[in-house]
Amino acid sequence: MSEPNSIFTALAELSTRQIAETTEAVGMPANKKAAKTGGSIAQRARVELESKTGRKVVTGENYCHLNWRTNARKRSAHPLCKRPD
Repeated sequence: MSEPNSIFTALAELSTRQIAETTEAVGMPANKKAAKTGGSIAQRARVELESKTGRKVVTGENYCHLNWRTNARKRSAHPLCKRPD
């Protein structure tokens, strides 16, 4: 996961949480609606950035490979984290 991808994921999560709190969402249907709305906010921001820069935000990079030395505990527990070539 690239840095911009992480940032837009965080935006989606923050938007979702704030919408759920504001609407006082209770239960799966209400929280699902908040999640879809929060995800849509991040998607629109991502698409706009991609159109302005001409570069994709979502990449095939694996976050584990970017932080191989600092993520020893996560790396050993995650099946996709293999030593980079």
